[in-house]
Amino acid sequence: MENMWQSSHHKEGTESQIMETGTSVLDAYRVILFNDDVHTFDEVIIQIIKAVACSRAKAEQHTWEVHTRGRSIVFTGQLPRCLKVSAILEEIDLRTEIQTS
Repeated sequence: MENMWQSSHHKEGTESQIMETGTSVLDAYRVILFNDDVHTFDEVIIQIIKAVACSRAKAEQHTWEVHTRGRSIVFTGQLPRCLKVSAILEEIDLRTEIQTS
């Protein structure tokens, strides 16, 4: 399992690898939302929209993925923004995790 809080500068990789993938070390974090048996689809959809400011259709896709696969990457970006997204999702006791990409 990946280290959730490992700083991006500890990740191995060269500048050319970063350029090839289009991923900056500053955007090397993602918010994972996990399935539960407590919340309704609508509750999760509304909270995803609130957390990441996406369309309802995109929030529905994430919710369906969480339901069928047990998890979904709902946001990728810089750590401070990931912390905010995670906090908003957790306002209704959804379970999240921040991982390095």
